[in-house]
Amino acid sequence: MKNIEELNKDFSKKTPEDIVEWAFRETKNPILTTNFRPYEVTILHLCTRILPGLKVVWCDSGYNTKATYIYAEKIISELNLNLKLYIPKHTSAYREAIMGEMPEIDDPRHEAFTEQVKLEPFRRAMTEIQPDLWITNLRKGQTAFRDELNIFNKTEAGLLKISPFYHWEDKDLDTYMKKYNLVNEYDYYDPTKVDEKRECGLHNREGK
Repeated sequence: MKNIEELNKDFSKKTPEDIVEWAFRETKNPILTTNFRPYEVTILHLCTRILPGLKVVWCDSGYNTKATYIYAEKIISELNLNLKLYIPKHTSAYREAIMGEMPEIDDPRHEAFTEQVKLEPFRRAMTEIQPDLWITNLRKGQTAFRDELNIFNKTEAGLLKISPFYHWEDKDLDTYMKKYNLVNEYDYYDPTKVDEKRECGLHNREGK
């Protein structure tokens, strides 16, 4: 396989379909991670259209909105997702009873909260599945950290990580969704990030 710089150069003008098809040919145990936020349905639709049965990992913090859970169930059913659900070791009810309510972003306890509800379940998923390819829907313009990435990246552990829609803007994804009659759910909240321009640690620490 070519190095990351060569891959990004070779695929800079290719379509997301071209990128995903190549990646699936070159790997044996790919996964796609999702959180069912707005526009996630595009990567879910694209990848499962090319590889039905693809493992889709959802690390559910237990703190999603009601609308997100309803939407997730709809998409799981409509796309027939092979969902691998990973949840925290403690329920949200247990956490709040024993550890107190969900901490605010400036609370010193917030880092431990993020570790418990998102990062630990993610590491558990990666350990159990042992993927050789990680597909995400990261895009340029989302955060300062993501602006420094590209379509192809490698984690510190050497795992190939691709973001097929990396150079696409919202309007491009809107066109894709219209073409395939897909819908978004905008009532979404991530308590580990709070601010859309902030990283929770999954990509900039665990997934570097």
